[in-house]
Amino acid sequence: MNRSYRYYDIIMASFVAVLLLSNIASSAKIIDWGVSIAGLPLAFDAGTLLFPISYIFGDILTEVYGYGAARRVIWTGFALSAVMAFTFFVVARLPGEANWEAAAGQAAFDAILGGVSTGAIVAASLAAYLAGSFTNSFVLAKLKVRTHGRWLWLRTISSTLVGEGIDTTVFVLIASALGVFPWAAALSIIVANYIFKVGVEVLFTPVTYRVVGGLKRAEGVDAYDVSTNFNPFRVKA
Repeated sequence: MNRSYRYYDIIMASFVAVLLLSNIASSAKIIDWGVSIAGLPLAFDAGTLLFPISYIFGDILTEVYGYGAARRVIWTGFALSAVMAFTFFVVARLPGEANWEAAAGQAAFDAILGGVSTGAIVAASLAAYLAGSFTNSFVLAKLKVRTHGRWLWLRTISSTLVGEGIDTTVFVLIASALGVFPWAAALSIIVANYIFKVGVEVLFTPVTYRVVGGLKRAEGVDAYDVSTNFNPFRVKA
């Protein structure tokens, strides 16, 4: 990261945008598409539709620019998620204009966006995000060195299996413990989210190959984290 890159900032902005949008959608709605496995309904929070894309961006960042560059983006996403949560927290507590109150009202705001600003959803999402994202990046970086840069599909899918598993479990367990989700739905949400997220990673593998290959050629970089400090709290990229 001692040199400038043409597309790094675009990927960072895209990653953060996906993260913020998925957090809002997660608090707004739980989707039940009427599918079950062994009698277990595969319901999932709406953010699951978009959140897996953030892991694809994480894979691309680590594969092309290295773990240090991914670490910087992960912390940027964390900081801006906290800013978003604080913004909604403040907005929820400001008085509403009379016409807005008549048309929508504070109850509607709290029902849809209130979850983004509550301590429970913020704690669950931020803890899960950090644990899952850093695990995903760490596993991919280590596998790249072990495989000498071969089998990109193995690295992206394997890192997602581990990272998304940790992310989904931590998020749902903390959110359920703090009253965001009912415990009765926790297992189905975990299973549905995990299957969907891993499925998106597998489905997008050809796209990941093309983007990674194009970026490596355009940027003239193909990072290998041979002697990288993997401390997630290290500031320097």
